[in-house]
Order: sequence, then structure tokens, then C-alpha cells
Amino acid sequence: MRIMRLFGTDGVRGVVNEDLTPEFVTKLALAVASFFGEGSSVLLGRDARAGSELIQDIVAGVLASSGLRVYDAGLTPTPALQYNVKMRGFEGGVMVTASHNPPQYSGLKVVLSDGIEAPREVEDEIEELFREERFRRVPWRGLSHRKVRLDDVNEFYVKGVLNLVDSERIRGRGFRVVVDAANNVGALTTPQILRSLGVEVLTVNGDLSHQPFREPEPTYENLRYLAGIVDVLKADFAVAHDGDADRAIFVDDLGRYVPGDRSAVLLCKHIAVNRRDSTPRRVVTAVSSSTLIEDVLKDYGVGVTWVKVGSVGIARTMQSLGAMAGFEENGGFMYPPHQFVRDGGVSVVLMLELLSAENSSLSTLYDKLPKRHLVKTKVPLRERGLSDKVIARISQHYSNYTTITVDGVKVVGNNFWFLVRPSGTEPLLRVFVEADNESLADEILKDLLRIISEVLG
Repeated sequence: MRIMRLFGTDGVRGVVNEDLTPEFVTKLALAVASFFGEGSSVLLGRDARAGSELIQDIVAGVLASSGLRVYDAGLTPTPALQYNVKMRGFEGGVMVTASHNPPQYSGLKVVLSDGIEAPREVEDEIEELFREERFRRVPWRGLSHRKVRLDDVNEFYVKGVLNLVDSERIRGRGFRVVVDAANNVGALTTPQILRSLGVEVLTVNGDLSHQPFREPEPTYENLRYLAGIVDVLKADFAVAHDGDADRAIFVDDLGRYVPGDRSAVLLCKHIAVNRRDSTPRRVVTAVSSSTLIEDVLKDYGVGVTWVKVGSVGIARTMQSLGAMAGFEENGGFMYPPHQFVRDGGVSVVLMLELLSAENSSLSTLYDKLPKRHLVKTKVPLRERGLSDKVIARISQHYSNYTTITVDGVKVVGNNFWFLVRPSGTEPLLRVFVEADNESLADEILKDLLRIISEVLG
């Protein structure tokens, strides 16, 4: 790998046959197998990216050769694999996916028995095994285990999602929904979930392809075409997934892109007011989310805990606090009564239940939120170490403002906030700027890009 650390924000990722060579995957799988130990039962799944099937075959062979019991989930969304691991008593799971990264990427996520991705200390242990090549070996007499195909992983997950919500109330609304599955595994579950709820579904980008119609990340730029589809079909909304369907970004009935932290705020209000969950009124979110969530949720007695970007940290913090929900601005939403991980399918059914409970449209609920202008961009880095210099310079330049430094630097003013942080999966800086109006947001972004340009030369 070209990066110093194997594990990024969420798993190990790289370009197939450049970073993720067969030799590298074999060595990493040996380290994972050595962590779990002989006799452990592990569920193994994959998305539809180029190389994912080959990588899955390598991992399966290595795990079996190390004495593990390997169960093959085949093509499945990450949250479906995680739900099966937790609910069916597996001791771990491995998902072959690069989530939202460009199509040339693949990767591996290691899942523990609770269905949540491995925390940092487990990643460190696996990395140590990898670098020191301290792999467990099994005598030939112990190689009695083989890969077993598990054909009902997706169906088991779909049933679990459907059991969460008031199905009859949703069926009574006669919803029409567009599903953009990013030409990947979300097409195997989300349309099935919706049809089971009586929803009229149009699936776009529903064929599983190595070369998707759009980039896997469900950003505003990548989803502009959905507005026209929603308008022509008079749909209640569109939902767009990333490659492994743990994210869900909504486009409302007026064709407007709804940022993930905005849809999450609506779902959190729904959980507190309509579902009346008895869990503590606290949500956990990453510093990349908007500060407006505090302004909205405080009216419902819901507090906010800010953490570093990354679903693993959010999930583990939720566990420790007993939080009612967790989310990211990128469309990842976590609902503990189902599981402590991002789940695009759950986001969709909760949104349907919200619209049913309030007899409202998504556009109406969205318009009730405070109006802010958000701009996001990425700045490539020729070397990752430069990010520390950029962040230090920006922190110094804005030292008179409130700052949050759990991940990069987040600066909060009276009528704006911004975040500059290094990506955990790619060699680039992510820049978020939100302000009360467009001109102020553009002015701040221009200033940040000037500082970044000076540091990068």
C-alpha cells in the first residue's frame, strides 16, 4: 500500500491490482484470520465492484486455510452483512467493499460479533500481525472446514428492516419512490423493502456493474439528474445509495438535494416525538455535520455529542452513551434498535414512517429547517503529511474563533462554521463551509483555499 497506515476511516481501501494486489490481500487476510483464531465462524460478503469477487475468493481461501469456518454471503450490502453477523451469532465478518470511493477502488471491512466495524485498537492489533507476519498456522489435519454458502442473508436483513416500522400506516399512503442504487448491491434490498411496504418503486442504476453510471459517492454533483426523474414521475422522494448501501441521501418531492445531516435531524425528531423511544435523548454525530442540528434538536430536549469523522467512532460512542441515534452529513444514519451501524435501508423506512406519521411531504418538513448555505470541496494532496501544516496554518489564522480539533479543525462563528480535515481513505483534504448566506460561504471558502494554496505551494 502507498499509505503508512493500513486502516483508514473505515477499513482498508486501495486501487485494485495497484494497492490491493493478490499478495497484499493474502497477507492482510492472514492477519485477520490470526486475530479471530481457529474455529471462529466468519461471514464473508462483497459488493459488485471490479475485483471484489476475486478479493473475496482470496480472503475465503486464506480464512479457511487458517482453520476458520467461512460462510459466504455473496453479493450483499454492508448493513445486511452486519445485521446477519449480529443476529445470527457469527464471531465476525469481513466485507469486501470500498463503499463510496471511486470505481477503481476496493477494500476490506472487518466486523466484530456485535455487527460493528472493528474499533481502532483491534485494527492496531491486526496491523501488528500484518507487519510482523505473526500468522497462526493450522496443521493439515485441521483443514476440515470449507466455505459454506448462505443464501438468505439479504432476505433475513429485509425482514429485520420491515419489522422496525408501522408497515400498515406506510402502506396506506400510496408512496412513490425512486431508488438510485449506484449500480451496486443496494439494488438487491432497498427496492424489495419498499415493495413489501406497498410502495411504488422505480429503480435507476439498478444493474450491478463494474462501471457505474455515476460515481458511487451520493453527492449533490453526482445526483443532479434525479431532480428531473422525481419531477416527471411526481415521486414523493428519491433515495440514493453509495456502493455498499450503508448511506442514503434523499432528493425531496421538489427535486432538491437534502444533505445527510438535514435528513438525519428530521429522523431524530421523528424518533423522539413520533416513535417516543425510551433511549436517552442524545445523538452522536461527526464534526462534519452542521451546527444547525443543535439549534433544532434542543427544542425537543435532545443533546448532541461531537466526535471525529468515521462511523466506527460514532457507533462506539453511541454504545457507551446509550444514544438514540447517530449520523454523518454524508447520509450515514444509525438507529440502535436495529443496529449500531450506518444502514441505508433503515433510513428509507424511517423516512416513510415519518412522512406517514405527520401526513406531510419531505419538502414541507425540509423547509421548516433553518436555512443555511453549504459548500463542499476537495483539495488533492501530493503527500499526506502536508495536511498537518495546512490545518496548523488555518488554526492560527482563525485563532479568535471557537475551534473543535477532534478531527482536523472546525471553526465556529456567529453566522458560519467550517471544517478542514484530511480524508481517511484518499490523499486529499475535505473542506466544508456553511454560512447564513451564499456570499459569506463563498468568501470564507475563497480565504481557506488561499491559505491551503500558500501552504501547498
